[in-house]
Amino acid sequence: MELFAVATPGLETPLADEIRALGHTPDIQLGGIGFTGGWADIWRANLRLRGATRILARIGAFRAMHPAQLDKRARRFPWADWLRPDVPIRIEATSRKSRIYHAGAIIQRFEAAIRDSLGAPIADDALVTLKIRIEDDLCTISLDTSGESLHKRGHKQAVGKAPMRETMAAMFLRECGFDGREPVLDPMCGSGTFVIEAAEIAAGLAPGRLRGFAFEQLPGFDPQAWAALRTGAATTPPLTFYGRDRDPGAIRMSHENAERAGVGGWTDFQACAFADLTRPEGPPGLVMINPPYGARIGNKGPLFGLHAAMGEVLRSRFRGWRVGLVTSEPQLARATGLPFRDPGPYVAHGGLKIRLFQTGPL
Repeated sequence: MELFAVATPGLETPLADEIRALGHTPDIQLGGIGFTGGWADIWRANLRLRGATRILARIGAFRAMHPAQLDKRARRFPWADWLRPDVPIRIEATSRKSRIYHAGAIIQRFEAAIRDSLGAPIADDALVTLKIRIEDDLCTISLDTSGESLHKRGHKQAVGKAPMRETMAAMFLRECGFDGREPVLDPMCGSGTFVIEAAEIAAGLAPGRLRGFAFEQLPGFDPQAWAALRTGAATTPPLTFYGRDRDPGAIRMSHENAERAGVGGWTDFQACAFADLTRPEGPPGLVMINPPYGARIGNKGPLFGLHAAMGEVLRSRFRGWRVGLVTSEPQLARATGLPFRDPGPYVAHGGLKIRLFQTGPL
């Protein structure tokens, strides 16, 4: 099948590297990565890719110039090959540069075709989603094999303000060269996302191991083969991953999230103001920071002083460590006085455009 891993815009390249590591040839496109594979590859991609938002399987395509033609060809489609009659379906549709342009009318015709030919119920809250896209009169049918967004790993019940999604955090770690063989410290850890992702990577834990997926509700799903695929013991990393935050509530939240993720034994969360930050014992590693910026704050003035103080602490106490800083404000990054390289591409995040700034060893 032709598969498509949806990426956060701006993070397609590290996701392509992940897909290449799974043995596929990635086709980098705007908003995601194309590759080919069968059902086992779909299961593996959902289970193991850290940067994908969801995995789509393109199951068919046909030309449709007018609604009657769309209706006729939708009813001829072999739905029983791809959907179960007892599993509810949700349908989404978009149209661009086509004579059939009304998304609501497209959805109505597909709903009727599936009800009449397969008998499957239609529900707005269904886990299985069928995505219909008509562009230049070509109708492409895709199945969302993931269900809930893949950033929902299954362990996080509590999040802080303006949280960074796990998929983004994992790709920023990858962009910084993190491969699980060095410590990571997040001095503004919030709900612990960077720290937990780093610990999971070091332990070889699949990001999707604690959750379910839409493909489990599709025909041909093999529970035994799936159970064998997702079975894998963690390796205990010889490292600790550190989270610090001045808010004791954030530290409590991070600790609980890490315990649910099964990495509590390899993480260390403590309440600590940035000014009191100390270098952990052991080898140098990576400091990852997602500080306040953009819409998260009002008056930016005080943040310049904060960033200058951050830079002073890191330069004086973290010699040999690398720094990765995520922000929407290049001026704030420069205020740290740290020797940042050219920033990475713009990445969409909560209505903002953010970038990764990183240094070599300090």
